[in-house]
Amino acid sequence: QVQLVESGGGLVQPGGSLRHSCAASGSIFSINAMGWYRQAPGKERELVAVIRRGGSTNYADSVKGRFTISRDYAKNTVYLQMNSLKPEDTAVYFCNAEIRVGILDNGMDYWGKGTLVTVSS
Repeated sequence: QVQLVESGGGLVQPGGSLRHSCAASGSIFSINAMGWYRQAPGKERELVAVIRRGGSTNYADSVKGRFTISRDYAKNTVYLQMNSLKPEDTAVYFCNAEIRVGILDNGMDYWGKGTLVTVSS
Protein backbone atom coordinates (compact mmCIF):
# COMPACT_ATOMS: atom_id res chain seq x y z
CA GLN A 1 0.00 0.00 0.00
CA VAL A 2 1.22 3.44 -0.91
CA GLN A 3 0.91 6.52 1.27
CA LEU A 4 1.67 10.17 0.70
CA VAL A 5 2.35 12.10 3.87
CA GLU A 6 2.41 15.88 3.66
CA SER A 7 3.81 18.47 6.01
CA GLY A 8 3.88 22.23 5.93
CA GLY A 9 1.05 24.65 5.49
CA GLY A 10 -0.39 27.06 7.99
CA LEU A 11 -1.09 30.75 8.32
CA VAL A 12 1.25 33.27 6.73
CA GLN A 13 1.10 36.99 6.00
CA PRO A 14 1.05 38.29 2.43
CA GLY A 15 4.57 38.37 1.07
CA GLY A 16 5.66 35.56 3.33
CA SER A 17 6.99 32.10 2.56
CA LEU A 18 6.08 28.51 3.32
CA ARG A 19 7.55 25.17 2.40
CA HIS A 20 5.57 21.99 1.82
CA SER A 21 7.00 18.52 1.75
CA CYS A 22 5.42 15.22 0.75
CA ALA A 23 6.97 11.81 1.27
CA ALA A 24 5.80 8.70 -0.52
CA SER A 25 6.13 5.37 1.24
CA GLY A 26 5.00 1.78 0.86
CA SER A 27 5.27 -0.71 -1.98
CA ILE A 28 6.90 1.58 -4.51
CA PHE A 29 8.62 0.24 -7.60
CA SER A 30 9.17 3.64 -9.17
CA ILE A 31 7.69 7.12 -9.21
CA ASN A 32 6.98 8.94 -12.43
CA ALA A 33 5.77 12.44 -11.71
CA MET A 34 5.20 14.16 -8.37
CA GLY A 35 3.36 17.39 -7.96
CA TRP A 36 1.11 19.71 -6.05
CA TYR A 37 -2.48 20.71 -6.65
CA ARG A 38 -4.63 23.16 -4.73
CA GLN A 39 -8.29 23.78 -4.19
CA ALA A 40 -9.62 27.10 -3.00
CA PRO A 41 -13.09 27.42 -1.44
CA GLY A 42 -15.75 27.19 -4.13
CA LYS A 43 -13.24 26.41 -6.86
CA GLU A 44 -12.05 23.33 -8.69
CA ARG A 45 -8.78 21.63 -7.88
CA GLU A 46 -5.98 22.99 -10.04
CA LEU A 47 -2.43 22.02 -10.82
CA VAL A 48 0.18 24.15 -9.06
CA ALA A 49 3.41 22.47 -10.11
CA VAL A 50 4.70 19.13 -11.29
CA ILE A 51 8.16 17.59 -11.54
CA ARG A 52 8.71 14.56 -13.73
CA ARG A 53 11.10 11.65 -13.39
CA GLY A 54 13.71 13.32 -15.58
CA GLY A 55 13.49 16.58 -13.66
CA SER A 56 11.39 18.65 -16.04
CA THR A 57 8.89 20.93 -14.35
CA ASN A 58 5.68 22.78 -15.12
CA TYR A 59 4.02 25.52 -13.14
CA ALA A 60 0.65 27.21 -13.17
CA ASP A 61 0.99 30.69 -14.63
CA SER A 62 -0.25 32.18 -11.38
CA VAL A 63 2.72 30.84 -9.40
CA LYS A 64 5.57 31.11 -11.90
CA GLY A 65 8.51 32.98 -10.43
CA ARG A 66 7.19 32.60 -6.88
CA PHE A 67 6.94 28.84 -6.28
CA THR A 68 9.63 26.25 -6.79
CA ILE A 69 9.10 22.50 -6.90
CA SER A 70 11.96 20.11 -6.19
CA ARG A 71 12.39 16.43 -5.55
CA ASP A 72 14.62 14.13 -3.53
CA TYR A 73 14.62 10.91 -5.54
CA ALA A 74 16.37 8.90 -2.85
CA LYS A 75 13.76 9.85 -0.26
CA ASN A 76 10.73 9.71 -2.61
CA THR A 77 9.95 13.22 -1.44
CA VAL A 78 8.72 16.30 -3.24
CA TYR A 79 8.95 19.86 -1.95
CA LEU A 80 7.13 23.06 -2.80
CA GLN A 81 8.80 26.30 -1.77
CA MET A 82 6.25 29.11 -1.86
CA ASN A 83 7.53 32.68 -1.76
CA SER A 84 5.83 36.05 -2.11
CA LEU A 85 2.56 34.53 -1.06
CA LYS A 86 -0.67 36.30 -1.92
CA PRO A 87 -4.15 36.02 -0.40
CA GLU A 88 -5.28 34.30 -3.59
CA ASP A 89 -2.86 31.47 -2.81
CA THR A 90 -5.12 30.50 0.08
CA ALA A 91 -6.24 26.93 -0.54
CA VAL A 92 -5.88 23.34 0.52
CA TYR A 93 -2.73 21.98 -1.10
CA PHE A 94 -2.64 18.34 -2.15
CA CYS A 95 0.37 16.24 -2.97
CA ASN A 96 0.05 13.95 -5.99
CA ALA A 97 2.31 11.22 -7.30
CA GLU A 98 2.12 8.81 -10.21
CA ILE A 99 3.52 5.61 -8.76
CA ARG A 100 4.27 2.16 -10.12
CA VAL A 101 4.01 -0.66 -7.60
CA GLY A 102 5.52 -3.30 -9.85
CA ILE A 103 7.41 -3.81 -13.07
CA LEU A 104 4.21 -4.59 -15.00
CA ASP A 105 2.29 -1.69 -13.48
CA ASN A 106 1.78 1.34 -15.70
CA GLY A 107 1.31 3.57 -12.69
CA MET A 108 -1.60 5.25 -11.01
CA ASP A 109 -2.26 8.49 -9.17
CA TYR A 110 -2.01 8.69 -5.40
CA TRP A 111 -3.05 11.68 -3.28
CA GLY A 112 -2.15 13.13 0.05
CA LYS A 113 -4.85 14.26 2.44
CA GLY A 114 -4.14 17.94 1.86
CA THR A 115 -2.87 20.77 4.02
CA LEU A 116 -4.43 24.20 4.41
CA VAL A 117 -2.49 27.32 3.52
CA THR A 118 -4.02 30.60 4.59
CA VAL A 119 -2.48 33.86 3.41
CA SER A 120 -3.88 36.71 5.43
CA SER A 121 -2.81 39.71 7.42
